[in-house]
Amino acid sequence: MSETNVAPTLVEEDHIQADETAYDDFEDEANDVASVGGSSYTSITSSILRGEIGEGGRTYAVYGKEEYGLPMDEAELDRIDMCHAKYYALLEKKRFLAPIGSNPQKILDLGCGTGIWCIDVADEYPSAEVIGVDIAPTQPDWVPPNCRFELDDMERPWMWKENSFDFIFCRDLLLACRDFPKLIDQCYTHVKPGGYVEFQAVTACIGSDDNTLPVDGSFQKFADNLNKSAKIFGTPIDDPLRWKGWFEERGFEDVTVKVVKLPCNTWPKDPRMKVLGAWEMENLLSNLEGMTMRVFQKALGWTPEEVSVFLVGVRKEIRDRSIHAYWPYYIVHGRKPLSG
Repeated sequence: MSETNVAPTLVEEDHIQADETAYDDFEDEANDVASVGGSSYTSITSSILRGEIGEGGRTYAVYGKEEYGLPMDEAELDRIDMCHAKYYALLEKKRFLAPIGSNPQKILDLGCGTGIWCIDVADEYPSAEVIGVDIAPTQPDWVPPNCRFELDDMERPWMWKENSFDFIFCRDLLLACRDFPKLIDQCYTHVKPGGYVEFQAVTACIGSDDNTLPVDGSFQKFADNLNKSAKIFGTPIDDPLRWKGWFEERGFEDVTVKVVKLPCNTWPKDPRMKVLGAWEMENLLSNLEGMTMRVFQKALGWTPEEVSVFLVGVRKEIRDRSIHAYWPYYIVHGRKPLSG
């Protein structure tokens, strides 16, 4: 497979106008996303259910052939649910962008996390059987009748029937997938001819259109270290830039790339973007340790104390509304040929 880089092509909100008004920190009242607990798995061992205590005192999944870089505890599940609401707003009240039609029969969500995307899509498409798969059994018991979850490692050989899914989806496989070309190949094999595959992810390729992000500041160093550690860990966080090329190499048609900007705090003037920035600021401030403790220690050799001290400066810059930073959010989808 080639390592073709796809340059970010921002087709929406090419330049977000900054809010220059001086006022108190924005308080988001819209983020009231409920966290659901419990599990629909009853026959797996208690060690898999519990996970293991690891870096930073967080709980990590133990199922699967490789280590996953993010935790699986309540704090992480709350973060996933908040991000679900955030991405829904970012994509202007859409769960995905692929034109799958109104009557899909079978949908697969890879790395489903809390299962919240599966539940919403199952409600929206009662015609479809919606299956969520993850290495952590963190999904609820009460789900729509056309929704179910499976404990599995998506990077192992799939046991589902080939050419069986109308739509395969995944979102934010951060620090999780070590071989996207292989994953894309499995998606191609198991999606129906004419069916769609869509990948979504935020990247750590931090940007600023007006050069307000200090090149030697803590926030830029955070992004640089996250990219460096993820690569060493075996899960390059800039892989979404190469998705389009990998989709096309495998044989997908009409491969479409959309990149939108996700502001990192409340600096935008536009009210919708300001709310999105508030959600992302909360996502960062409350979860920096979860994003970094394992990969910074294992990949960069940092001590827990070094990580904590470094994050003090990062938090300060995240709160600074004079820094107009954003993350590129990638959405890539393609269709399997009817002759496939």
